[in-house]
Amino acid sequence: MNAALPLDVKLMNVTASLLFTVFGLLLAAALGWWALRHPLFAIGGITVQGDVTHNSAPTLRANVAPRLAGNFFTVDLQRARAAFEAVPWVRQAVVRREFPNRLRVVLQEHRAEALWGAEAESRLVNNFGEVFEANAGDAEQDDLPRLAGPDGESAQVLAMYRALHPLFTPLDLSVSQLTLTGRGSWVMVLDTGATVELGRGSQEEVLARSQRFAQTLTQVTAKYSRRPEALLSADLRHGDGYAVKLRGVGTTDVQAQKEPRK
Repeated sequence: MNAALPLDVKLMNVTASLLFTVFGLLLAAALGWWALRHPLFAIGGITVQGDVTHNSAPTLRANVAPRLAGNFFTVDLQRARAAFEAVPWVRQAVVRREFPNRLRVVLQEHRAEALWGAEAESRLVNNFGEVFEANAGDAEQDDLPRLAGPDGESAQVLAMYRALHPLFTPLDLSVSQLTLTGRGSWVMVLDTGATVELGRGSQEEVLARSQRFAQTLTQVTAKYSRRPEALLSADLRHGDGYAVKLRGVGTTDVQAQKEPRK
């Protein structure tokens, strides 16, 4: 068996280990300080990828770069992401480091499906039903419908619009406005300016009333030698029918046609 080391040798070994540890820490700190200060690691460029329909890459870099602090190692990626997402039309940004001195960002833009709120507002609704601020004049479509409703209900209103719109295209009519009131009632405006009170209820109930209305409107207007475009207003809140007002004709009550049993 090996003899135990003398106490002074043990102390020398411990001291040497401590010195090596301290030296290693000092070296790491020095390298870290050098990396933080060396111009090689200053952010030298930003690569922009993804959707840039409404914002060019040079414009994005010019707007965001002044808001970034630090170098490759110290830049806050969360703040960088927030800076990109604060740019109009940007829905989501993913920011990553690229050694030694670059950032790479992948953007997803909002895809506008409708205007949101009152006429004077500049908010829009994207294809996820999210409300965002942007210049409506920059939207790809010129004839976006206008939707409105309580805060937090934009996705529900967009879903109802998507379900209602196909019902009226066979009549050469389209939904230009759809509003969910604070009391839960739906009001629709067609591209002809006709206002249709859809009433309250679940989406299935509202769509069932709307479908019966769309399927029988041509028959109703034909009785008065009119076309569906002559519709001025309609009220679908009646239990077993609806009331319509046609251009040149007074208000008319129509019995709803019940679907045949299968």
